[in-house]
Amino acid sequence: MRQLLIIGIGAGNPDHMTVQAIKALNRVDVFLIPDKGDEKQALKHLRREICDRFIEGRAYDWQEFLVPKRAAEGDYKTNVAAWHAEIAQAYERLLLEVPEDGVAGLLVWGDPSLYDSTLRIVDSLIARGKVAFTHEVIPGITSIQALAAQHKVPLNRIGEPFLVTTGRKLGQGWPEGVDSVVVMLDGELAFQKIDPTGCEIFWGAHLGTPAEVLVAGDLAAVADEIAERRAKSRAENGWVMDTYLIRRK
Repeated sequence: MRQLLIIGIGAGNPDHMTVQAIKALNRVDVFLIPDKGDEKQALKHLRREICDRFIEGRAYDWQEFLVPKRAAEGDYKTNVAAWHAEIAQAYERLLLEVPEDGVAGLLVWGDPSLYDSTLRIVDSLIARGKVAFTHEVIPGITSIQALAAQHKVPLNRIGEPFLVTTGRKLGQGWPEGVDSVVVMLDGELAFQKIDPTGCEIFWGAHLGTPAEVLVAGDLAAVADEIAERRAKSRAENGWVMDTYLIRRK
């Protein structure tokens, strides 16, 4: 039966690859590679760099597919569900082309369990039942771990929890019951929408890559700098991936 390996490849630095992930790479016959357009060609190139660096002595194929655009207007969750259904159809089509004894691979930024929908999409493929396969999940280093390492800070205070959420949620107000919040997927600069009094922030973009940018300090003092450096990074690279820890002192 076909196999599908869902491999976490870290936050952007090839050195983030685990031994388990490298072993998994060397089992794959065909990689299913998303093409997100000209602006994000660097993401595709880094996947290629990882394969070239770590796969030894075996041939493999590289099947690209154009990632559909998510609708911007209307209900967010409805749009996401429709978008995932389109991606699932692309995976299904490509998996049907893999020999029944072959191994396909999906290279997932960070870890497949955290703010990534690959596992949900794979579950929907299984439910559809049009292509038979088994699958394995190989964990990876997340941007959250890379952020904490680069800033040399723990994510939580002693005996206290921290919350991982999105910019969309933080923009609706500070979450109850926590003082430390890790924010991902913040295209709207939600840190500018909250009261900065008594808050500090540890921000990073393109973590682990040559384009990495880091800013830390009192939120009121560095919020404008972060916004400017984020905009500059996006202009220079055509895209930006950023994550931050924000907490009350």
